[in-house]
Amino acid sequence: MSMEIKVIVFRLDSEEYGVEVNQVKSIERVQNVTKIPQSANFVKGIINLRGNVTPIIDLRTRLGMEYLEATDSSRVIIVGVEGMQIGLIVDSANDVIDIPGNLIEAPPKVVGNVDAAYLRGVAKLDDRLLILLNLDKVLDTVEIKKLEEIGKSI
Repeated sequence: MSMEIKVIVFRLDSEEYGVEVNQVKSIERVQNVTKIPQSANFVKGIINLRGNVTPIIDLRTRLGMEYLEATDSSRVIIVGVEGMQIGLIVDSANDVIDIPGNLIEAPPKVVGNVDAAYLRGVAKLDDRLLILLNLDKVLDTVEIKKLEEIGKSI
């Protein structure tokens, strides 16, 4: 990779993660979520965001981390993947940075608890490591597609 990519940086636990800006529609405060019965444990439910029914995913739970209640610094990153709009609850969203492509390495097999299938790569930036998520894999589940159908029927 040689081109620069622009990413939104957010935190889960003590780790910094990034998603490409072109996949992010907005960053919102956590709001009331309508629960959906019999959905996966990482699915918090749906919200009405400016007239769009948007599924909300707890990214910590999705990536196998311990569940934590939302705090004042928690945010919902609204992303667009395969024509769907989905909200990801993160501990905080704090930065937008440009990463030169030559600083991005292939992901190791596992980073913390996170399976490499969910990772696009790891960027080594001066004194920090930034884990880049592959949203297509993180969000590629039957469960999320089912939520989208529920949202359309509401």
